[in-house]
Amino acid sequence: MQLKTMGFDKWFQDNIDGRALMDRRISRILAVDRDSYLLQGEVPAVRGELAGKLQFSAESAMDFPAVGDWVTARYFDEDSFAIIHDILPRKSVLRRKTSGKKIAYQLIAANIDTAFIVQSLDNNFNLRRLERYLVMIHDGGIAPFLLLSKSDLLESCDINEKVKKIHALTPDLPALAFSNKTQAGIERIKEILIPAKTYCLLGSSGVGKTTLINSLVGENAFETRSVREKDGKGRHATSRRQLIFLKNNAMIIDTPGMRELGNIGVDTGLQGVFDDIQALSRTCRYRNCTHVNAKGCAVESAVKAGRIPQDRYQSFLKLARESMYNEMSYLEKRQRDRAFGKMVKSVMKSKKKHRP
Repeated sequence: MQLKTMGFDKWFQDNIDGRALMDRRISRILAVDRDSYLLQGEVPAVRGELAGKLQFSAESAMDFPAVGDWVTARYFDEDSFAIIHDILPRKSVLRRKTSGKKIAYQLIAANIDTAFIVQSLDNNFNLRRLERYLVMIHDGGIAPFLLLSKSDLLESCDINEKVKKIHALTPDLPALAFSNKTQAGIERIKEILIPAKTYCLLGSSGVGKTTLINSLVGENAFETRSVREKDGKGRHATSRRQLIFLKNNAMIIDTPGMRELGNIGVDTGLQGVFDDIQALSRTCRYRNCTHVNAKGCAVESAVKAGRIPQDRYQSFLKLARESMYNEMSYLEKRQRDRAFGKMVKSVMKSKKKHRP
């Protein structure tokens, strides 16, 4: 397969240092299994591992390859095994805060052109969760597209009402309803997928992401699991992220369902999702306005006047505070880690100096 067919376009060509190639080849990460990687270049996919320098110089999870990354690798044993040496510059990244109390980035995938947010038209439909996905996607420099699954559960007029609510928040967000059960809308989704472009599916467990991929592939290649009858919640079918090649040479990454959507330092993402609030904030009396009980606050005035819905305003405040807190905690953690690293290096140098 040619690199161009796999998405290696002019942007990557312009951002690669030719010296990084030498005796290495450009390849793309298809899947990650702990310390093992599945990668493919102009030869069939093989297993690979990280070179020692790349592995031990990594300071955080962001410094390791993710699904969708382009890397340089040396191939051995008649191209049956590879050692990964460098990660090429990323055009886009999809990341979130790790789940739980730990403050760190989790890199989901890289070099995605369009992210499909999948929400089902049942109890899973949630505008506040949609905003969180959009913040994460915009922050990564990725184009969003909303897919509304299980369209067979509602009449078309009810689906249109939900789409109106979505466009009241984000007028420019493309949205398409489909059904894995009746196959309605599946052909339209296939038409959207452009050869040599990379897409990913995001959404909760049970919304039909893996079933959709099976429809796009044209066979039941990937395991699916039914929704729990007791509470209507989905169960994980996808256990790892992997890049899948479709028949028209488009690529799509399936991701496990996400229960938590924490963000770290997503100013760009907030601007992309809350343009109306951000525009008003520039007319506040004070530049560092908190938009909470603040004198001369244009945002609060718009909320009181009904021009901005109260729940959207509260969602913005919550996401902004959460992002700021996580960013401060993350920077403090990095500073502590670096200070500890310097101390270790100092001790090791001292030992070598005094060694007989």
